[in-house]
Amino acid sequence: MEKTVHIAVVPGVGYSHLVPILHFSKQLVQHHPDFHVTCFIPTLGSLSSASKSILETLPSNINYTFLPPLNPNDLPQGSSVIESIQLTILHSLPYLNQALNSLSLRAPLVALVVDPLAVKALVFAKELNMLSYIYSPVSATTLSLSFYLPKLDEETLCEFKDLPKPIKLPGCVPLHGRDLSTHLQDRSSQDYKHFLQIVKLYGIADGILVNSFLEMERGPIKALNEGNPSVYPVGPIIQTITSYVDAKGLECLSWLDKQQSCSVLYVSFGSGGTLSQEQIVELALGLELSNHKFLWVVRAPSSSVNAAYLSAQNDVDPLQFLPSGFLERNKEKGFVIPSWAPQIQILSHRSIGGFLTHCGWNSILESVVHGVPIITWPLFAEQKMNAVLLSEGMKVGLRPKVNENDIVERVEVAKVIKCLMEGEEGENLRKKMKELKEAASNAVKEDGSSTKTISQLALKWKKLV
Repeated sequence: MEKTVHIAVVPGVGYSHLVPILHFSKQLVQHHPDFHVTCFIPTLGSLSSASKSILETLPSNINYTFLPPLNPNDLPQGSSVIESIQLTILHSLPYLNQALNSLSLRAPLVALVVDPLAVKALVFAKELNMLSYIYSPVSATTLSLSFYLPKLDEETLCEFKDLPKPIKLPGCVPLHGRDLSTHLQDRSSQDYKHFLQIVKLYGIADGILVNSFLEMERGPIKALNEGNPSVYPVGPIIQTITSYVDAKGLECLSWLDKQQSCSVLYVSFGSGGTLSQEQIVELALGLELSNHKFLWVVRAPSSSVNAAYLSAQNDVDPLQFLPSGFLERNKEKGFVIPSWAPQIQILSHRSIGGFLTHCGWNSILESVVHGVPIITWPLFAEQKMNAVLLSEGMKVGLRPKVNENDIVERVEVAKVIKCLMEGEEGENLRKKMKELKEAASNAVKEDGSSTKTISQLALKWKKLV
């Protein structure tokens, strides 16, 4: 009988950092049933219902433990999302060290895999003589920037947004400084300094697993593998089904059943994205003006683009912020759902013809796997970089123009929707996305590039038992 191979994983904080590392764990144990994964979860306050439902569906060879939570009231007043995550991880480290030590006495651990924001935990792997890895839930392009940042920081005197020329990362699509991640836009900020500290620690890992695949980002993956540590493309790893669908979610799916093939634009800003009141109005009127069918997940407005990332906004009815008479006028043409929708079932539905997205990497991969072309609407984190990658690098997305106040006006909204849903450009995007969908499907087949990569890793870990 084969020996059980034990590994431990540590996600970041928040749904979009918990889910990717759990999906990787599921993929691993599905292909290699002799593996056992223990997930140690740092928590800030209470867990969202979406996170809970993911944990309930884990197979028996993945178990999880919550590290003692940080009370949100103990955070300094006005902490940013990155700061809140960092402080939560710091709070969790002593508990994690203790838990790993006691687990390794019962079952020898061969590897520790951590989210990039939990990179400080890698020192425990060295102490316990385990291999250490980072699981990067972002694109290989974003990972390239992380490695390049210390050099860029040294060579650049101004703010990155003021750089006159695009930044040429090895193997990547050129990026303007203004499109780099939000936490890099103010170099005097704590967020920037935190992040610079984090990326300087990447080098201590034995390897980095990235949720992308060779055929999607060949240039950046090849360039990354010319340095250290080794980079393993293991994607696309996505949720295959939304496990929990409420009554409103079922209602939206039955509405989609009644629509024509490829006729509906799906509009959603992920698990944490929020728009201002002014932008909600412009988007609503733009959807109406486009004269195309739409399914829109609406959240209450906020002055912060990621207000819902670490806190649920369940107490406010978001529909009250829509323009007067909008719901009534569009009841045949659109379906508006408050706060949350079963995204996987929606994107895989035959009636969906396009996806207006905040460009979170999970959502992008889900769109690619289901072959749905994209309107890019980046809000925060590395989403602008993803928008450049989709629109200029892969040519599977359209990026609307923003005005001087960073608002996409209604006429521009209608224009890009028409372009995607009915124009020649939309046709080309669909064709390109169809090719990418096939490549994604091939990457995870038995002899696919990503499946082989996971098997190589698994073999390496098995040899250590």
